[in-house]
Amino acid sequence: MTTGQAIATMVGGFLFPFMIRLSWGKLVDDFGPIGGWMAAAFIVGTVWTINHGINNPMITQSENGAWIDMAVAAAVGVYVASIVRGGKVKPSMRNISAGLSGGVLAGLVLSFFL
Repeated sequence: MTTGQAIATMVGGFLFPFMIRLSWGKLVDDFGPIGGWMAAAFIVGTVWTINHGINNPMITQSENGAWIDMAVAAAVGVYVASIVRGGKVKPSMRNISAGLSGGVLAGLVLSFFL
């Protein structure tokens, strides 16, 4: 991976949680529940296309390297932004534990047939 690819990958990873924090809540406030669906389509679809779906994507992943999911970038980015803005870490540990447990369980189930 070149230096330019590394920088583009970091910016691509930053882009998804940044767009979520910037506009998802505004769409929900303005349009209600349908705003959440619009945000899911517009933000996730657009950022996924920029990061993965074009001929020269922002995120560079090697064939045998670690696989990074956009959900991980969103979770880490939004969590860190919430902490920086004064959110409490200790009360969130229950939700983080539940999310990690669900992810591990889902991965285990998928490994049985994929």
